[in-house]
Parts: sequence; structure tokens; C-alpha cells
Amino acid sequence: MLGLSIPELITNAITLIIAITVHEFAHAYVADQLGDPLPRSQGRVTLDPRSHLDPIGSLMMVFVGFGWGRPVLTNPFNYRMSVRSGMAIVAAAGPFSNFILAMLAAIPFRLRWISSTTFANDISFLPSFADFLFMFIWLNIGLMLFNLIPIAPLDGFKVALGVLPDEWANKLATLEQFGPILLMVVLIGGRGILGLLMSPLQQTIFSLLIGR
Repeated sequence: MLGLSIPELITNAITLIIAITVHEFAHAYVADQLGDPLPRSQGRVTLDPRSHLDPIGSLMMVFVGFGWGRPVLTNPFNYRMSVRSGMAIVAAAGPFSNFILAMLAAIPFRLRWISSTTFANDISFLPSFADFLFMFIWLNIGLMLFNLIPIAPLDGFKVALGVLPDEWANKLATLEQFGPILLMVVLIGGRGILGLLMSPLQQTIFSLLIGR
């Protein structure tokens, strides 16, 4: 990521501001709709990036490829449904919002209004519109898939707790305290393996969206 050109850095920065903002807003909005007043009381039911971006996490995302937004705090006991089901729906809202963003950005490709191109050379300081959409789709798919990994504190952990049978969910819940350590192991030690597992699925979804 450190070897990115200026157009790529601009594309990544804009994409991640939009993607993280919408992702966190989706968590807050769905929790609010399910009856929890906490996200709204903390000013999180908004599309203002300043309410959702973490400065250090955002810089890490742009330059390193791993980072974070400000987590949305929510009280699942306020949901108008079972705690586990509500947690799963609120957690799934974030990755789902990234998929929606990718789908919307893919419309010009599907309608053949534009075609995918390679990034402009470093002489140009701005990415072309096609290049921007290309990477916008790719990064949002990546964020969706990464967040669906069932390791705490990623969204996929709470989604898994909500959809797995009780016995499996209870066993998975015992691993929550080790989640951050497991996640660091995956990111540092197993990054190559993670890429091998995620890249084919990311490429498949990307191709389906743009109609290749």
C-alpha cells in the first residue's frame, strides 16, 4: 500500500471516507430503528464523516490497508426482538451497506456507460472517473468480506452468534475475549492465507457486479 501512486491514494482516501461513514451509519440507523436510543443520543445516526471516522484508523486504512472507524455503541437489550437476532441484524447492516455502495457504483459498468481502465500514470494527480469507480467497488467488496470474518470484534462475529445453532453460538462466544489477539494473528501471520481465501471471492463478486 505504501507504494501507491497519487491517484490511487486519492481514490483510497475518498472511498474509505465514504465506505466507513456509511458502514457505521448503517449500524447506528438499524439499531435506532430496532428501538435503541443510544446511537442517536451519541450523534451517530448521521452521514457526517466527522461522527464516524477515527483519525488514526483512517490513516492506517489509506496507507497500510488495515484500519478502523469509531465503533457504534448500542445496547442490544433495547431492541424490539431477541438480543442475539438484533445484534446479528445490526452487525450485518455495516457490511451490507458496503455491498450496496459497490452495487450502486457498478451501475455505469453494467449499463456500459464507461469501461474499466488502468490507473492513470503518476503525472496525473487525479484518477479518472472509471478508475475511481473501479477501485471504489473493489475496496467496498473487500471491506464487506473482511468485516464478515467471524472473529471479534469484526461484524461477522455477532452475525455468526445470531445465526448459528445455540450450541455452536455458545462455543463461539467463549472465544470473544481472544478475538483481538486472533485477529492480529490473522492480519500479521496469516495475511497471505487470508488473501488467498478472500481474493477469489472478491474477484468473483466484482466480476458479477460490473458484468464481466
